[in-house]
Amino acid sequence: MFEGKIKISQSEIPRTLLGTSPFIAAAQFGHRARLYQLDLYNNPENILKIIKKSYELGITGIQVLPYPPVVEALIWAQEAGYDMNVMGTVRPGKENEDIKLFSDLKASSMLLHANITDDKDWNFIEEKLQLIKDEKIVSGLVTHMPFQITDSLLKSPVLDLFELYMVPVNKLGYLMDCDTYGIEERTNFNNMIKSINKIVIAKKILAAGILKPEEAFDYLKTADFVDIVTIGIASEKEAQETFTLLASK
Repeated sequence: MFEGKIKISQSEIPRTLLGTSPFIAAAQFGHRARLYQLDLYNNPENILKIIKKSYELGITGIQVLPYPPVVEALIWAQEAGYDMNVMGTVRPGKENEDIKLFSDLKASSMLLHANITDDKDWNFIEEKLQLIKDEKIVSGLVTHMPFQITDSLLKSPVLDLFELYMVPVNKLGYLMDCDTYGIEERTNFNNMIKSINKIVIAKKILAAGILKPEEAFDYLKTADFVDIVTIGIASEKEAQETFTLLASK
């Protein structure tokens, strides 16, 4: 499940990526965010261990939120011969800085952060997508609101300016902009996402840890619009269990 790579232009992107939200102690993890702050953000050596373990399990791509400890650990991994394919997330307010950083890191792709996409400032988005394209790197967008933003993108002037689209996808509809997530909503969502005609990357598939990996992966089998998946990992043990299970599906 999600084996191999997808070729886009001159880039080949692995279909399974190591996510980095736990590494930055993202607020979505609730009380665990404090633990991730202490164990990971404040100790990039532990991030490095997870990158190495994931690579050894066959996960050769990483979706990078470019906070200093994450970048530091990634550079250490590269120097140690762990040649991770980098998909970079470009942060709001740091667009030019992050594009330069990811270009230096030889990223295969860059996506504008959801807080940029979800503002729907199409002129600004077009400008930043063009900066990414100027680096000869595959470009994309991320959203926190897949229902609302996908509908807006279909009518927007930037629809033909990007190749990758990262959206939250999980069985519960958690951290997605919907009140319910029954059969009708799922069908409408699937049809809408397919109509955007992009390479779709699923994030938040574990619903910030609410879902067990097996349950999350079984649901993904029904989401036939997903091309690539990114999974945040918080320990070497978690990497072993999660990626071994994914490979068996």
